[in-house]
Amino acid sequence: MEDRDVRRLVELGLTGYEASAYIALTRRGEATASEVARIAKLPRQRIYDVLEGLVSQGLATVKPGRPARYVAAAPEEALWRKLERRRAELDSLEGGIAETIERLTPAYRAGRVADDPLRFIEVLREPAAIAHRFAELEAAAEREILVFTKPPYAIDPAQNVEGLRLLERRITARSVYERSVYEHPAQAEAIRAFVAAGEQARVVAELPLKLALIDERVALFTLEDPVPGTYGLTIMIVEHPSLARLLRLAFEAVWASGEPFA
Repeated sequence: MEDRDVRRLVELGLTGYEASAYIALTRRGEATASEVARIAKLPRQRIYDVLEGLVSQGLATVKPGRPARYVAAAPEEALWRKLERRRAELDSLEGGIAETIERLTPAYRAGRVADDPLRFIEVLREPAAIAHRFAELEAAAEREILVFTKPPYAIDPAQNVEGLRLLERRITARSVYERSVYEHPAQAEAIRAFVAAGEQARVVAELPLKLALIDERVALFTLEDPVPGTYGLTIMIVEHPSLARLLRLAFEAVWASGEPFA
């Protein structure tokens, strides 16, 4: 059997067994079911079903008798007819698919805009994931970023490369630091480099939490473990303008109470 011919017939809509049986029949003027099974190397228990399939598709005829004998239809006629039927089936399928698409599309589009009550909330606890996500949010800033910064840092000030890139893009950046940062000369020097690059910075004695507000659209803040003597950090990221505007009021109050970073 030519594997290529079998593949072509399968592409036309025949099963593999039907394709092999048809090719076997084309090599005989007529043949019994047993002969076709032997030539095509098909299971004898399946051969009658296979041959009936060929007959129903117009690819073979059967001569009654004992045993019945099968004759292949001429390939030039039978295969072109099969192709035309295949085309008609595909045209019908195309029309049905178009109708189905038309019915499903409105619900699909509505589902894309439907509000999931929690879709704008993201929770992170793993330090590396927190640092990566904060860098992404910094990179996505378009106008402004407001930050409360206090230790421990997910990203050490000296390693905040994305923060410098943000300043290079002329994004307004205002940060409030806890006064304890002066106890760490390397961190304080890194902050001075940010200030030189355009960051506005102030210091206060203590901050209630870590906070970042981006474009008055996204709020990132910390929820520390309230159990004394333990340290666990949960970061909440909420993409909700109303909450961002509320937290901005808190930021502005703390900013007004701070002193310029020296």
